[in-house]
Amino acid sequence: QVQLVESGGGLVQAGGSLRLSCAASGRTSSRYAMGWFRQAPGKEREFVATISWTAHITAYADSVKGRFTISRDNTRNTVYLEMNSLKPEDTAVYYCRVSGTNFWGQGTQVTVSS
Repeated sequence: QVQLVESGGGLVQAGGSLRLSCAASGRTSSRYAMGWFRQAPGKEREFVATISWTAHITAYADSVKGRFTISRDNTRNTVYLEMNSLKPEDTAVYYCRVSGTNFWGQGTQVTVSS
């Protein structure tokens, strides 16, 4: 079992920045890729970004490419999502997940005002 806790969400104006964190605990000795997803009101949860265990491989949704950066610190069992040039359409609950599993965090709300 792995427990995930997201933090760092909040209210920000368009063009602003936020940094989300996802702290893992439990069976953190396993090497796993991690992903960020988001779900806006009335919409399905969608992929945002993913990062491999070594951080050598990252991938992003087209909608965030060039604005968001995923990173990780394995010594802290934490994955980050740096979000810049935020847009109102980025408003959503952001979740992290252990790739290939059903281990999800509880989510953190990001609201971008226009």
